[in-house]
Order: sequence, then C-alpha cells, then structure tokens
Amino acid sequence: MRSPQDSHTPPDPVDPMDRTRFPVDEWRLVETSPNRADLGRTETLFAVGNGYLGMRGNPEEGRESFAHGTFVNGFHETWPIRHAEEAYGFARVGQTIVNAPDTKVLKLYVDDEPINIPVADLEEYERSLDFRDGVLRRHLVWRTPAGKTVRIDTTRMVSMTERHLAVMTMDVTLLDADAPVVISSQILNRQDGEDEYHVRSAAQGLDPRRADGLDRRVLEPQMNWTKGLRAMLGFRASESGMTLTVGIDHIIETENDSESLIMSEDDVAKVIFRVRAERGKPIRLVKYAAYHTSRTVPVRELIDRVRRTLDRALVTGVAEYRAAQRDWYGGFWADADVVVGADPAVQQAVRWNLFELAQASALSQTYGIPAKGVTGSGYSGHYFWDAEIYVLPFLTYTMPEVARSALRFRYLMLDNARRRADEMSTRGALFPWRTINGEEASAYYAAGTAQYHIDADIAYALNRYVEASGDVDFLLREGIDVLVETARMWADLGFWTDNGEAVFHIHAVTGPDEYTTVVNDNLFTNVMARHNLWLAGDAVATLATAWPEAYERMAKRLGLREDEVEEWRRCADHILIPFDDHIGVHPQDAHFLDREVWDLDATPSDRFPLMLHYHPLVLYRFQVLKQADVVLAMLLQGDQFPLEQKRADFEYYDPITTGDSTLSSVVQAIIAAEVGYQELALRYFFGGLFVDLADRHGNTSDGVHVASTGGVWLALTAGFAGMRDHHGELSFDPRLPAQWDSMRFRLRRRGGSIAVELSREALTVSMLDGTYETFLVRGERYEVCPECRSVRVPLADQGPVVPGPVPPQTVIGVRRDGSRITAGVPGTFPGSLHQPVGQ
Repeated sequence: MRSPQDSHTPPDPVDPMDRTRFPVDEWRLVETSPNRADLGRTETLFAVGNGYLGMRGNPEEGRESFAHGTFVNGFHETWPIRHAEEAYGFARVGQTIVNAPDTKVLKLYVDDEPINIPVADLEEYERSLDFRDGVLRRHLVWRTPAGKTVRIDTTRMVSMTERHLAVMTMDVTLLDADAPVVISSQILNRQDGEDEYHVRSAAQGLDPRRADGLDRRVLEPQMNWTKGLRAMLGFRASESGMTLTVGIDHIIETENDSESLIMSEDDVAKVIFRVRAERGKPIRLVKYAAYHTSRTVPVRELIDRVRRTLDRALVTGVAEYRAAQRDWYGGFWADADVVVGADPAVQQAVRWNLFELAQASALSQTYGIPAKGVTGSGYSGHYFWDAEIYVLPFLTYTMPEVARSALRFRYLMLDNARRRADEMSTRGALFPWRTINGEEASAYYAAGTAQYHIDADIAYALNRYVEASGDVDFLLREGIDVLVETARMWADLGFWTDNGEAVFHIHAVTGPDEYTTVVNDNLFTNVMARHNLWLAGDAVATLATAWPEAYERMAKRLGLREDEVEEWRRCADHILIPFDDHIGVHPQDAHFLDREVWDLDATPSDRFPLMLHYHPLVLYRFQVLKQADVVLAMLLQGDQFPLEQKRADFEYYDPITTGDSTLSSVVQAIIAAEVGYQELALRYFFGGLFVDLADRHGNTSDGVHVASTGGVWLALTAGFAGMRDHHGELSFDPRLPAQWDSMRFRLRRRGGSIAVELSREALTVSMLDGTYETFLVRGERYEVCPECRSVRVPLADQGPVVPGPVPPQTVIGVRRDGSRITAGVPGTFPGSLHQPVGQ
C-alpha cells in the first residue's frame, strides 16, 4: 500500500520534522518542549559521544526515560548460544554490548522536591546539541511545587581530545526566593531503567534489530573507593572477563553556604552537595567522569588510569576542554562539511548526519564502528559490513587516519577469521558477519554466516583507502595479508563447471538482500568476489615488482605460492555474472527470476517491515527485497556495468524493494540519480536523510543508524555530485537536484585536499593543499596543481534525459487472480516511501 502522497509527478520532498518543537538551526539540533511520547528517539538524537564513549540524551535528573544508556565501544558480555537444533559450525558465542555504569546523573532537589521533566512546571525549556562543539546544553526555568522559580542550565560533553573523559556542568540559581538545594551526583550501575543492577530482561520480542538481553547479573563489583569529592567503582563482566573502572570528581563554585557528603556501595556512588541557596546567588557544579576498560587488565590497574585522567581534568579545566573541543570540530567541519544550496532544514539534517559519523568513529581506534555507534544497544553493539561499505568512504575522504584505524581493527581479527574459515571448510580467512570480539555472533546462519560477501566488502574498503590516501605502508605491512587471505577463501569456496566453456560458480551464499538467502551465484557476491580476487592478484604483483623485499616477507609469512595468484586471476576472469537475455536484466541470483513476485501494492502498510510479520520461508519464495542488492553492486562496481544496463536493472529491482532496511534508500538515490530519475533520487535522499531524525523505521530509540548517516554523505557526493573513484581515479558526473542551486564539499587525497563546488552551470575543483590532482568530468580529463589551483568545468546539462519522473511501465509479475503486477506505473513508488513503520 503506497502513501497517498505518491502520484505520477512526485511532490517536492517535505520536511517531516515538527518545526514548532524542533526549529531549524543549521548548526544545532534544538528542542523547545519535552515530550514523553518520544523519549527513546530524542535520547538517541541528543546523545553525545566520541567513538569510544557514548552517553544517551537522558535528563540529568536520571528519572523517567526510555533507556538510560552509557556505552563504551567494545565493552561486552558473552554467553553460549543455544540453538534449538545444533549443527557443526554454528556460531557458539553470543556477544552484546554492556550498558556501563551511568555517570550522567545529577539529581536536583529544591525544598526537598525533585525536578522530573515530564511533569515539571516549566516556564522556559530549550535543549540543544551544537554540531560545532559537540556540547549538549539544556536551559530550564522551573516553578517548584512551592511556587519558587529556579533557573537550571546544564551541559554535557564527551571529549574529542581526551578519549576517556566526559565533562558535565550544572548551574542552578533561585530567582525569587531562598531555599535549600541538594544536588546528588552519582555513579549508578543500572540497565535501561528496568532493574537498577542487572541487564534488561531477555524478552526482546521478535525484532532482530534489538539488543540481545540477559536475565542474570553481568557486572560483578570489584571495588568501590571514595576520597574528597572523588568516587570510583570497578567491575568485571562475568563471562567475557572484560574489566571496567569508572570515576567521577567535582568542583563546586558558589557564594552560598554549602557542605558535601560522599558515600559508595558496590553498585552506586554518590557525592551529595547541600546548599543553603539565597536568591540570585548561583551554584555551579562541574563534574568530570572517566571510563577505562580492558580485555585483560585487572581493575586495580584501571583504577590508576582513571585517577590519572581525573587528575588531568582538574588541572585542565572546563574552559580549556571546551576550547579544544571546538578546535577539533573546527578541523572536522573544514574537511567534512557538505554545504547544500537548499532549504536550511536540509542543511541542518545533513550536518546532524555528518556529526553522528564523527561521534561514532573519531576515537574508536583499536575497536570497530558499531552499527549504532555508541548511542544505543541496537544490534547488540555489533560490527557489520556497514562500516566498510557505508562509513569507510566518508572516513577515507575526510578523516583518513580514522579509516586506517577501522581497517586495522579488521586486520587485528585476521587470526579469528582464519579459524572461522577453517571451521567452514575453506582456506584463507572468513570474517564474521556480526561480532564484537572477532568471533561469529550471528545465530541465524542463513542471513549471517552465509553472507560471505563481507570478505570482499572489507577488501573493497581497504583498497579504496589505500588508493585514495596513498598509504602504501599499511598495504605492505598489514593490508596485503587481508587481501591474500580473502582471495584464498573465494578461490576455495567456488567451483568449476565446463560445458564447453569453463565457468567459476559460488553457491549457497546470501547477498546483502536478506529476504533472499542461501542462493547460487548471487550477483552482488560474485561481482565483489571477482573484484577481491583481482585486487589481491594486482597487489601481489605490485609488491613483487616495486617492493621485492616486502614481497618476500609476505610470501614467507603467508606461505604464498606463485600458482595461487594465477588461480585467483583465472577464477575472477571466469566467474559467472548472471544475466537474463529474455528480460534483459541481471538476476539477483541464478534462480531469482523463477520466483513469484511479491505484490507490494496489495500488502497492508502495517505489515512492514516484512521480516517482522512473515516467516522467513514465506519471504524466500518471492521476488521481494529487503534492500538494494544488484543496485548496490552497480554502485560499488559501476565501471563493470554500462549505463543502459544500470537503468534496466534499476527499473526492474526498484519496484520490488521494500526499503525495510535503512541501508536501501541512499543507494537507490545514488543510482536513480545516475540513470536519470532525478525526482525519485531526491525522494530517496530525503528517505535516508531523515531515517533517524523522523524515526522512519520506528527503532531510532535503539540508537543512530550509523551506516545510513554515512549513506547520506555518499548520496550527496556519489549521487548528486556523481563522484566515483574506480581504480583510484576520481571522476564526476553531476546530477544536482532541480530544487538546489549549489553544493560544495572537500576531499582529502594522498596527503592533500581539494574543494569541489557544484552549481547548475559548472563544476569547480580547487586545490587547497598538495601537489596535484587529476580527475574526470563526464569523460574529460582535468588537473589542478600549485600552478593551476582551480579548474571550472561548464556543465551543459544535468545528465541524460529520460521520459517522466518515474521508471516506465514494466510487467514484472502476475497476481494470483491473473491481473498483472507492473513496475513504474503512475502512483507507484518504492517501498521505502511507505508511511513510517509504527506511525
């Protein structure tokens, strides 16, 4: 069932935000009134983090919320996975991120009455998250039950320059009367508000996007310590053995008479400030919180680390941390900002998405980038292929040092991947589909382990980073091992047939579309495996020629034989790429076109996402997609498909893609733009732009969809600017939306930086620093260098003209009553434009 707004000529995308409550500000997300109906969404939207430490946007008072949350990247618990029916090779160890002890709590009492935001009498309210400094601010004027008015201003910041530190402040001023004031600053080991000392119940329903739950105690107390205004608690995760120590320290500034009290138990520490507050005399409390975790180090050592962090914080002070934070974000926005000549609401949404990428990745360092970053427990804090395909492109061109760190994380789990490959009866390495500690944690193999394409996704991201950054050192020392071991896996996984012509097949795999699983010759998998095999062969040959010593070390380290490389090339050159001559499209897999077509128009809107309402076997019998599969292949391996073929494939698959995955709309936007459907491209872009801001999938409460935020950057640069970088060669084929007058962004390349500005009339590329950069614009080669710092390329038009704003009518199936199912007919648009799930 399509949204009523869909029509033959789609209207301009509509801003879905309630602007009476969330006013437009291009550099801030602002809320002017609280609403308990969407606590989960706003807790996610106003979260602060740095890639290592994240704090949800819970109120300081620590009272009513959807899910109290503080998350440390990689800090997790494990448990044995119990399958209903066991089989060899099934994932054995479950992993889920642990909700860390909460230090956000600053309970406030005036006349012994607590403030509780959802029911408080608020004369003034504003909460804002500033993208320029990463500080969450809240301003209140509260009328207490006794009729006294109190001004309360709070701030919360997770440092981008001090990885383990959060800085919070609370300013309280009585405006019209004296009163006793109590502020209780706490460390509280609780989980999601259901049980203060245990992980939330395992009753998570059927939604696989939610976190796995445990019905037992996870964090075992190891120590509690207090002195002065400082308190520390230490814990050990009962099964994973990981350790965590958290500490808080304070500075109070006031002219009022005050006293303090400190206490601690196993699961709670409190520093209580009692103030005899006089009218007009402010109270200022500064709170520092430090988190340190380890896989192996005992709590007693982490105590020393927390102590050093807090000591440094007291000396440094809030003002210096704020200045350093603003400087950090100044550098980030200089490289990462995308300025769009469109409605300011679009600019605000673009910047919120880019800001979330920084918060999810900047200081992740030796850990990966979880699917929800550090904003929530969704997907159990696991790392997926999302990072390599949707987030790494952004990092590669804006923060290459962070991209390198994310790729090193994969390299560091290579031994685990080798063991998994052996368990799955293949050579080389097989990376886990979802993991925290490097072991496979996906209990449902059909939509997990069977997604072998993750090996090729990692190889793709690695190659893209090396080509764009010029970081040959990483390739020589570590990256080459990943390429070789993943190529070995593909060569061993596939098999040969010869019916007059040798053909290499890969069977029993699942592509990105999880509504079609365990298939033969999935197009995405085969295309990406081919690329992986080519990359490995070329990299080995380059090492042998240009760096023979590095080649010898690698060959000895990996036991590489020369005939292996020839085998990889032969497999790649003969791999089957499915194509149907009759329909003229690439089948998603060998038997995809033999299946019945799912009638999306006849499906009630309350049955989406399909995975929550239909048994997997029902979905597997139909031509229906959770997300773009062939369409994504046409983006990542675009030089392997001619434009007309991309258009034909897009026109076939777009109408049967539900958009049940948040990864889908941004990819469809890019290819829609490339093949000429510019109105549809903009609609899809808006679908991705507001995935979390408007809670389009009904689960923003579980955390930010980080891959979708990366997809927003891709849709802007690869979609509307038409940027591609096949084989390390930068090219542009712009498709600026008709409603926009310009767009500009920067790219970091090989140690230098260029600025790209797109208008309706021209594309201008300017060198900001570096030696030179060559690039193509619609097939013509240009260069910028110190002598020719800027090139302006006139654009005669915005790309190929195709008839109408939607794909032409195509019969793609027949209903059971004999009527035809068509694609691209007036009134029909892809499934991601359904009314939001849950609304």
